[in-house]
Amino acid sequence: MRSRSNSGVRLDGYARLVHQTILCHQNPVTGLLPASYDQKDAWVRDNVYSILAVWGLGLAYRKNADRDEDKAKAYELEQSVVKLMRGLLNCMIRQVDKVESFKYSQNTKDSLHAKYNTKTCATVVGDDQWGHLQLDATSVYLLFLAQMTASGLHIIHSLDEVNFIQNLVFYIEAAYKTADFGIWERGDKTNQGISELNASSVGMAKAALEALDELDLFGVKGGPQSVIHVLADEVQHCQSILNSILPRASTSKEVDASLLSVISFPAFAVEDNHLVEVTKQEIITKLQGRYGCCRFLRDGYKTPKEDPNRLYYEPAELKLFENIECEWPLFWTYFILDGVFTGNAEQVQEYREALEEVLIKGKNGVPLLPELYSVPLDKVNEEYQNPHTVDRVPMGKLPHMWGQSLYILGSLIAEGFLAPGEIDPLNRRFSTVPKPDVVVQVSILAETEEIKAILKDEGIDVETIAEVYPIRVQPARILSHIYSSLGCNSRMRLSGRPYRHMGVLGTSKLYDIRKTIFTFTPQFIDQQQFYLALDNNMIVEMLRTDLSYLCSRWRMTGHPTITFPISHTMLDEDGTSLNSSILAALRKMQDGYFGGARVQTGKLSEFLTTSCCTHLSFMDPGPESKLYSEDYNDNYSKLESCDWMNDYDSTSNDVHMYLPTKIVQASRPSFNLLDSLHPPQEDQVLSVRVEMHFPRNQSGEVDFKALVLRLKETSSFQEQADILYMLYTMKGPDWETGLYDKGSATVRELLTELYGKVGEIRHWGLIRYISGILRKKVEALDEACTDLLSHQKHLTVGLPPEPREKTISAPLPYEVLTQMIDEASEGDMSISILTQEIMVYLAMYMRTQPGLFAEMFRLRIGLIIQVMATELAHSLRCSAEEATDGLMNLSPSAMKNLLHHILSGKEFGVERSVRFSDSNVSPAIAIHEIGAVGATKSERAGIMQLKSEIKQSPGTSLTTGSGFFLSAHDQQTSKDNRQGQWQRRRRLDGALNRVPIGFYQKVWKVLQKCHGLSVEGFVLPSSTTREMTPGEIKFSVHVESVLNRVPQPEYRQLLVEAILVLTMMADIEIHSIGSIIAVEKIVHIANDLFLQEQKTLGADDIILGKDPASGICTLLYDSAPSGRFGTMTYLSKAAATYVQEFLPHSICAMQ
Repeated sequence: MRSRSNSGVRLDGYARLVHQTILCHQNPVTGLLPASYDQKDAWVRDNVYSILAVWGLGLAYRKNADRDEDKAKAYELEQSVVKLMRGLLNCMIRQVDKVESFKYSQNTKDSLHAKYNTKTCATVVGDDQWGHLQLDATSVYLLFLAQMTASGLHIIHSLDEVNFIQNLVFYIEAAYKTADFGIWERGDKTNQGISELNASSVGMAKAALEALDELDLFGVKGGPQSVIHVLADEVQHCQSILNSILPRASTSKEVDASLLSVISFPAFAVEDNHLVEVTKQEIITKLQGRYGCCRFLRDGYKTPKEDPNRLYYEPAELKLFENIECEWPLFWTYFILDGVFTGNAEQVQEYREALEEVLIKGKNGVPLLPELYSVPLDKVNEEYQNPHTVDRVPMGKLPHMWGQSLYILGSLIAEGFLAPGEIDPLNRRFSTVPKPDVVVQVSILAETEEIKAILKDEGIDVETIAEVYPIRVQPARILSHIYSSLGCNSRMRLSGRPYRHMGVLGTSKLYDIRKTIFTFTPQFIDQQQFYLALDNNMIVEMLRTDLSYLCSRWRMTGHPTITFPISHTMLDEDGTSLNSSILAALRKMQDGYFGGARVQTGKLSEFLTTSCCTHLSFMDPGPESKLYSEDYNDNYSKLESCDWMNDYDSTSNDVHMYLPTKIVQASRPSFNLLDSLHPPQEDQVLSVRVEMHFPRNQSGEVDFKALVLRLKETSSFQEQADILYMLYTMKGPDWETGLYDKGSATVRELLTELYGKVGEIRHWGLIRYISGILRKKVEALDEACTDLLSHQKHLTVGLPPEPREKTISAPLPYEVLTQMIDEASEGDMSISILTQEIMVYLAMYMRTQPGLFAEMFRLRIGLIIQVMATELAHSLRCSAEEATDGLMNLSPSAMKNLLHHILSGKEFGVERSVRFSDSNVSPAIAIHEIGAVGATKSERAGIMQLKSEIKQSPGTSLTTGSGFFLSAHDQQTSKDNRQGQWQRRRRLDGALNRVPIGFYQKVWKVLQKCHGLSVEGFVLPSSTTREMTPGEIKFSVHVESVLNRVPQPEYRQLLVEAILVLTMMADIEIHSIGSIIAVEKIVHIANDLFLQEQKTLGADDIILGKDPASGICTLLYDSAPSGRFGTMTYLSKAAATYVQEFLPHSICAMQ
């Protein structure tokens, strides 16, 4: 017998350690591990982490086997891992009905349980008695299921189990928009059972999804049916949200040590190296102590100040836990593993030495890792005064099995028994390695031979959709339907993937289905109901967005391939030439560069070898022996017919109807402009001109026959729409008008016909109007809303103030969302349809230019619409009614463009074109920047001058600058063409809730030195700082909600400036600057000082006109912040006057 090598002896030492601290607790029947001697339940997350040391040790024995017994030991250890992973599978598969419900509801009551009975795999507490929804626990299970399968372990045994795992993929794929209770099972840190979006859950879900994609769960012994499929777009949603949250952890936790598991081992979920480093440094600087790291700031768990008799904390109680949070050695094991994976030997050494100091020697000198170190009760005050000086005592579980396991795993790698790649066979550790440049392949197809000929005349050679056969071209919705049969299993009552829109990553692959190659057109071309696709500029815009998104997000093997069909709607009105914007886009793509993306155009057949192609094996027919579940055969019988695609294309015509509360629209009510001196009264706004013109019969009732006759006679589309709207509200959508001699002519059918006509001539005002009447579904509205919410932005709909303005802070189903928008719009369809449209555009910009939304936490769509109308009124020097009309008549691309200018704060040009192609068409308005000669570009940086091209009546001058309507006095006296610039800037910033960087942290400091800030009677109390820390999103949103009580954006922005002045005072070394500070009083004192000074300089009352709503001089709104007459000068004097009793005399003298 060979003698044992030195490494073998050391490995045996680790084997003893694993047996004494982990495996001795494993249940022989279920394979599960209890949390500790006291807590007998098995937590999913703890179990997975606790078994990692056993898996690592098994791999080490397999690799370093000196003797045959070592191979046997390796097998035994690996089977212990398989037993535990199958035990957890057993627990979860018993709750298969919950997985099915949760896919659709995302409700906390429908979630898998977080812990189970160790002996029986049964549940141990009720659905609502624990924070069960912990997506990171399910994700970490799936991640290691993938890694272990890739390392050679055989965990999944049947196709039913494969289907269950596929459904777990659907369970976690919505993690980016699902608020859960997170890794610490608490949700919001007040521990009151409030779920929140956690970066640790989103990151772990992203890692699990990437790891499982295209993985065969039967390993080398599997076939096509045991492969898991993941949609790349869901992974990228998680990536976007993760990037937007980090380095924060959630809305209530500005930093959390659990993020180590996301930025490093095991998830490696972040691709941006800089973000990884920033997050790591945040954890080290804010959370690291002498015994480990705190979980998060103000964590009360097991601190001497925690009341053990109740689960929750009072909000003001959280301040008590500051500086005495327990420190967890667990996180140092993550730092050791991080050092091992990044090759940082110094970090490994440093943390291994630190960890040795905090380990506790157990029986026979066995090193045990305690759960946490707490401050002794009698030393609390000392620790408050001098943080990190008091010696702490170990508490909680001993050993903490999760930490013990990671400690052993780190030691095995650090000592060379394992290579990092062996516990990461799927190579997740290379996530931050720069990716090669992406070239997007674009195949342009003509819908018909005629379009092909038109393109040929322009020098663009393309194939028709028919000519690419045998490759089949289908719309994106078909792919959504196909995926809905993935993971179906009738015996387990699993329905497969919920129907969702396909993202651009999904439609940019080729698919092998039943030995036929399919390509799918992008989702934006598939706008069946909404009117965006009628605007060719919008189609170009969406194509540009998709191309740039593909360039930054494509991670798969092979090139992305976009199939771009040219249809008859992309031709000009006469149908003989291609729309100029589409043609320009095609030319740019042929040149090889478009929308910041490198593009290769060509034929689909040429791209077959270079594209990414996915084999959808779940669509393959099962063999005759019915070895696979019946579901496959069910699918097959449906798909055998030659027209199997048509089964999927039954688009629902079920349109939800509603009757608005008020009959409006005949003359559309104008939006209240933000600076109109006399806001219209409620009863005036909705004046209905139509009622006066109703034809009446002898009994005085409305004569509907005469109304139908008028409908027949009029050639004005606007009048036709008005009459049909009246019939719709009075008689209902299915009323038969009898307009045609043959065939039916219900109100709905006539409206649909009219919609087609106005669509052809692109009359956007009527297109929107009829869309609103017919309740046409805005494509992906709920997805757009969810997207914005997932990026930690709250939304409000309707015009301020509350209760009309309604806040959306959690994802809502489509029907509920549209109903809320209708209520907030008070039955005004213009506002309703515009709100929906703008929500979609905001989501587009959030996806491509998240920087536009920095320091904004609430997007107030009603106010944005109001600002848009105000900007148009000023630029075009027209009334509120005309501006509203102009806004409604903007094409979708111009509307999106205007929104971009408002978000970016740039100045822009507005043109009123005098092209009347039809007597019904309102004058078109174009938005653009005026820059160098040539095409204007909507997103070119730089401030441009406004140009307003309108026929002016003699004697009036053309205003320039930011495009504000100047008073007669201003026009005579103003030499400066930037008149109105600062008022406009304040209006935009106020409407968008934009504040200076670091503003909320400064407000937190001010609240430390006073009893509270009062804004128009609403108080922001200083007690808020006892619950929330300065960097919390929750605190920012709280401050914002108080400021949002002010309806006028300019006034709100002056209040923000006043608070900034207070923050400067708070920086002075004084204990207090007052009790409750009324911020609006400071602004009014500043306004009085300004007026006095202006009057002494000879300004008259015309110049010093006041805003009637706030009483502030409009000239003050338009003053720059700095300079002798700057707002900050007056606000500083006013603040000093207001709080002078608390300030040292020397400072007052300076003021």
